[in-house]
Order: sequence, then C-alpha cells, then structure tokens
Amino acid sequence: MTLLQIDAFTDVPFKGNPAAVCLLEEPRDAEWMQAVAAEMNLSETAFVVRREDGFGLRWFTPTTEVPLCGHATLASAHALWETGKLKQDETARFHTLSGLLTAQRNGARIEMNLPAIPIEETIIAQGILEAVGLQPRFVGRTADRNGEAKEVNYLFELDTEDAVRNARPNFEQLKKETDAGIIITARAQTTDCDFVSRYFVPAFGINEDPVTGAAHCSLAPYWSGRLTKTEMTGYQASARGGFVYARLLQNRVVLAGEAVTVLQGILMG
Repeated sequence: MTLLQIDAFTDVPFKGNPAAVCLLEEPRDAEWMQAVAAEMNLSETAFVVRREDGFGLRWFTPTTEVPLCGHATLASAHALWETGKLKQDETARFHTLSGLLTAQRNGARIEMNLPAIPIEETIIAQGILEAVGLQPRFVGRTADRNGEAKEVNYLFELDTEDAVRNARPNFEQLKKETDAGIIITARAQTTDCDFVSRYFVPAFGINEDPVTGAAHCSLAPYWSGRLTKTEMTGYQASARGGFVYARLLQNRVVLAGEAVTVLQGILMG
C-alpha cells in the first residue's frame, strides 16, 4: 500500500500540518487503521479507498477516529493527483462521516468544500478556563449539525493576537477537564490575515494541532459575523504555522491552501 506524508496548508516542507495518507486497494477494518495511525504518530492519518462514485475517506488521530479533518482531506486530494489516481483537472469526491466533501485545484491552491459548523455562546466550567489559563471575552461551542452531535469544540475569543500567541495551557489538566477541543482566536494585528488562532485537543492525543481545517469550519462563520466579510484569511499561530483561506457559502465553507509531499513509501503491514 502506498503511504505518503504530506505537509498541508503550506508550500514549504516541514511547515503547515503533516498528515499521513494511506491509499488502500481495498477497505480495511477500523482496528487496523487505528493501529497504523498510532504507528504514524501524526495528528491525523487518512485512509483513502476508491469506490464507484469517488473515494471513501476516514481520519484517525493516534488514539481515535474523528468525524472531520480538513488538513488530511487537503493532503488526501493532493496525494490522489500526485500519484495519478486522479487527473489534475478532476474533482476529488470524498464520502466521509461528515457527508460528501469535494476538493479541486485552483492554481497552486487546493479548495475544499466543507460543512460550516456554527458557534453558539455557552457557559464553560471554571476548571477548563484554569487549565487553558485564559479569561476570554467570548466563549462559544460548536452547534449540532442536522440534529446530530458531532465533535465538540469550544471557541475562546481573546482580546489580542499576542494573547493567542503567548497562551501556555496546562495540557495534563485540560485532558482531565474535557474531551473537547479548544480553539483560541483573536482579530489579527497584522495585515496579512484577518484573524489568528490556535487549537488544543489533548484528549485525542494532540496537545496542539499545527493547522486545523476543521477548526476553520467554525472560525470562518464566527469571524464572518464579527468582521462582516465572507472571504477571510486565517493564520494558525502554532510553532509550524500556516495560512488558511476561507470563503463562506451559507451552510458550507470553502477552505483553501497548498500542500507539499515530504515522504512516500510502501506500508507493509
């Protein structure tokens, strides 16, 4: 089986967010996929298998399967074009736990059509605030989609970009307090983006995710309301960092970025 490691949301190797992409010849069971993801030990490993009307796509962290992953979807589309499984002008169609997702090339960038996940204001436990070490100006959580609860994220809007960049959560405490992911964000103080963010999810074996497409499915509608814009640029201010270009389309969001392959090999297991 062909396996690639691809850095997503960057055109420079060793930046952005790395994902492993396993191109399967036939479906495999979840236990095996989870074992491979633990072996890869990246924030996400994607498993792609051809089907009559596109490709099946599943995503696993080192410890669990997740219902949506943007950067590994971008990486999967890049892998299909790079290995010739799809022609350069063909649209990638992925059947996932979050429904049908598509990706297509637009110049150097890959554009993904993903569900918009709205944020609703909420009250949060004091223990979570203490673990993150912040006092946000707004706290929200991801709303249910189509009446079905999906992966839960909390969103904290902070007063300044510096507060986002300088945050130092207590990950061990945060893991004990909640299974949810934590998005922290603020308006950008620079001119190359509209907002900045970081994403923490230690309960899934990822203290800090470098660049998170799924988080931007919530950040895009959230900041669209705050900034009265439908096209925005986000920068995820992790150590690796990466830009995410977002366009809001009612209940969908188009996220765009680049990708670069850093490793290709054969999985023997």
